[in-house]
Amino acid sequence: MTSPTQTAEEYLKHHIRDIPDFPIPGILFRDITPLLSHPEAFRRSIDALAAPFVGMGIEQVVAVEARGYIFAAPIAYQLNAGLVPVRKPGKLPHLTIRQEYALEYGTNTLEIHSDAIKPGQKVLIVDDVIATGGSAKATVDLVQKLGGTVQGLAFLIELEFLNGRRVIDPLSVHSVVKY
Repeated sequence: MTSPTQTAEEYLKHHIRDIPDFPIPGILFRDITPLLSHPEAFRRSIDALAAPFVGMGIEQVVAVEARGYIFAAPIAYQLNAGLVPVRKPGKLPHLTIRQEYALEYGTNTLEIHSDAIKPGQKVLIVDDVIATGGSAKATVDLVQKLGGTVQGLAFLIELEFLNGRRVIDPLSVHSVVKY
């Protein structure tokens, strides 16, 4: 299944399962649970996500609820940075700020603790997937409202056909597996 010349993307794609018609007919869901349960695949995904940001002085890794937490925590550890959760409304116990963003049908909202990022801190935002870019842009906006400097965004999977990068342009986007 692996070869010495195989890229991280090629290797990791073997551990991502396609689920047709989930959660609704016509959607092809990329299931990362096989990757998470395979120690080498999980390790390689973390290493590939963190690599471009080593030595950049990242001070906080911002994790987007919920699967972003899985990847952001070990990346924060590797980068010797703090970990900041971004959550849906009403889930964080202290004072928060919020950002609404558009979905295909309707809106959603994300929150961050109002004291989670200090002005000028270098921030990396991590999530499992970038699709349309709505939650990524909302997270960027939250970090910037607190005065943080977004050094980049890292995603395990990028659904290129949805062009989510354009929403957060000109920020640096790193994705490991592209579909």
